[in-house]
Amino acid sequence: MIIEKIKKLIQLISFRALLIIVLTATALLQFSLMIDNVRGVTYDIKLTELSPETIRSIKTIEDTVKTEQEVENAERSVEPVYIFKEDVPSHRATFVTTIFDIVLDVKRDIGNQDGEVGQPEQLELLRSNLKDVIENQQNLILSDAQLVNLLNAPKGNIESTRDSLAALVETNLNRPLRRENLITYRNDLESKIRQHPSISDSLMSVAVAVGRAAVIETEVLDEEKTAIAVQQAKDAVEPTRILQGQIIVQEGEVVTREIYRQLELLGMLDSEESIKPIAGLVILIVLQMAFLFALFDRSKKDPSKKRNELFVTMIVYSIALVMMKLIGLISGNFDLTIAFIYPSALVTMLVRVLANDRTASIVTLMTAASAGIIFHEGYSAILQMDMALYILFGGFASIIFMRSLEKRKDILQAVGIVTLVNILFIAFYLLMAQSGYGFVEISFYAAAAIISGLLSGALMMGLLPYFESAFGILSVMRLIELSNPNHPLLKKILTETPGTYHHSIMVANLAEAACEAIGADGLLARVSCYYHDVGKTRRPMFFIENQMGTNPHDSMSPESSAEIIIAHTTDGAELLRKHKMPQEIIDICLQHHGTSTLKFFLFKAKEEGKELDESIFRYPGPKPQSKEAAIISIADSVEAAVRSLHQPSAEKIHKLVQSIIQDRVQDDQFDECDISLKELKTIEDILCETLNGTFHSRIEYPKEN
Repeated sequence: MIIEKIKKLIQLISFRALLIIVLTATALLQFSLMIDNVRGVTYDIKLTELSPETIRSIKTIEDTVKTEQEVENAERSVEPVYIFKEDVPSHRATFVTTIFDIVLDVKRDIGNQDGEVGQPEQLELLRSNLKDVIENQQNLILSDAQLVNLLNAPKGNIESTRDSLAALVETNLNRPLRRENLITYRNDLESKIRQHPSISDSLMSVAVAVGRAAVIETEVLDEEKTAIAVQQAKDAVEPTRILQGQIIVQEGEVVTREIYRQLELLGMLDSEESIKPIAGLVILIVLQMAFLFALFDRSKKDPSKKRNELFVTMIVYSIALVMMKLIGLISGNFDLTIAFIYPSALVTMLVRVLANDRTASIVTLMTAASAGIIFHEGYSAILQMDMALYILFGGFASIIFMRSLEKRKDILQAVGIVTLVNILFIAFYLLMAQSGYGFVEISFYAAAAIISGLLSGALMMGLLPYFESAFGILSVMRLIELSNPNHPLLKKILTETPGTYHHSIMVANLAEAACEAIGADGLLARVSCYYHDVGKTRRPMFFIENQMGTNPHDSMSPESSAEIIIAHTTDGAELLRKHKMPQEIIDICLQHHGTSTLKFFLFKAKEEGKELDESIFRYPGPKPQSKEAAIISIADSVEAAVRSLHQPSAEKIHKLVQSIIQDRVQDDQFDECDISLKELKTIEDILCETLNGTFHSRIEYPKEN
């Protein structure tokens, strides 16, 4: 009672609103199951305490602090690039020569003047002429006494001092000299000047002053090349990384500031829980639900079917999440990866049978991504890719190779292929791991692959009836079950209306062949045909195929006969509902005559001169709503009509089938289903071909005398 109320309430909600509600509930469940898997391992450790256990890095991350330190060390280790200026020695020698030449010129000018020039005027003249040469020389300051000595010195002394000093300057500057060592170089030159025999004592102080001023750096810093060298050194520094699985601190070791900093950087401290992984999980779940929203929202199926598929898909996916979580919780108690026992193809097989291939593919991808997080181990990457790929390969193997479920061998074949794919993937996993596995480990993983494949099939078969019953889903397995002759309703038809039973079998053969020819559901058509006339069991003898001589309609009015015949569709639907049969079969029971007319009784009424409303002789419908219902409608009439033919031939059968189809089209019986004229022509050909094989000519055996 409660379930029925819930179903009615769900039907009142628009599909889009229901879709949002269901997806939101599933997303919240998924988030609650997976949140612990993305938080990572954290420790309540304080600075300077002893580590309670050996702690390893849960991921690979760059240690930016150490990387920056390495960059700074590399920058400091770069030697500056200097360039030697070869023209400096000659320029500075010229500078020395120029000073003494100016002195000689001034002395010559003074000597050429007629009157006597006083010493102050001579000093002023010399200082004025030297101004342009020495004003930019910060280290050259010549006192008045030194200038007087220059003016009073003989020309020969000045020239010898000039030449000697210039030679000394040029020689000493003809080597790399840097700014920071200029004082040493100047002292060295001064010592050489004082020891030089060609420099007179009276000009010694001047020579020393000019010589020291002449010494400048000959090797200067090349800033551009130095900057390039520094940048190259920085670029050559590899980022310092903390590798996943790397030991951060040993058990019993003191947690130093450096260790604490690394734990903090890795987000492994209780006080430093990062919101980034949680945000990443939210993005993943939103992305998954967005795919499902687009899939179901754009579906053109009947709303009731979409609702069923939505609930089935979300429930199966939720079951998968819970199973993975339970396996993940106990996996820590084992040294081996027990997650491989998870039934890799379960979700895919269930959703494929209960919904469709497209939905199964998307849910397989979602399950694989979720498994990668739920089965994530402490020292693996973001996702446990081996488990994600394991589920992808197993799931898609079932989609590709599970073509049909009409026979038990089809299921066994699909399970066998999934198991084989699991074993091959395990072999890939073990070989890529490049580890030495013993016989026990290899046996365990092989057994896990086999168990996973068998569980996929076993759980699918075990859970399938519950979903079919709860949501009224008509799967292939359910159809196969309903086609069993031991079903109570089929037994009822066989025992109470054997003629109707034979008629139903013949119609089923015709309908299945026609459906398969145009791509409709042949199995649904066959099983529906078995039950389409179950309503005749209420009054068996009023239907000609069950009569054994007397026809009760001969003594009845046409309208009464029509009422009984027409009622077999509604009586059948009522009986099917009572036995909780799938809605698709109930619909075909109601629709297989559409709103067509019982022409025999209508003509009989007219022959009797009765003026009756034609609607009395029409079936209540509805008209066929699907291709399967339309084909069964045609096959039902064709089979009954051909059976009434005397000596049926291929030509007679073709004309009869053609006329029945044309009559249905002209009566607008196919207006509410998506069957095309081209498909009707194909149906016509298939029905004729099948009937010709059934009603073929037979050899007439001679009678014995």
